[in-house]
Amino acid sequence: MVVINGKNADVAGTTILQYLTDEEYNIKTIAVELNEEIISKTYFANIVLKDGDVMEIVHFMGGG
Repeated sequence: MVVINGKNADVAGTTILQYLTDEEYNIKTIAVELNEEIISKTYFANIVLKDGDVMEIVHFMGGG
C-alpha cells in the first residue's frame, strides 16, 4: 500500500505520472512530495511507487 494524502491506495508498481493521469490531476497545478521530498515534474514518469511510500499531492490555487 501507498499512503496518498493520508489514505491507503493500492498503487505500488505504478509511476507517479501514471497515478496522477489515472486520477485526472492537472500536472501544471500540483506539487508532489514523496517520502518528505519534493519531486520535480521531470521525474514523475521515472519514479515507481512502492509499498510503504507516503505521497502528498498539493494543488496550487489563485486568489487574494
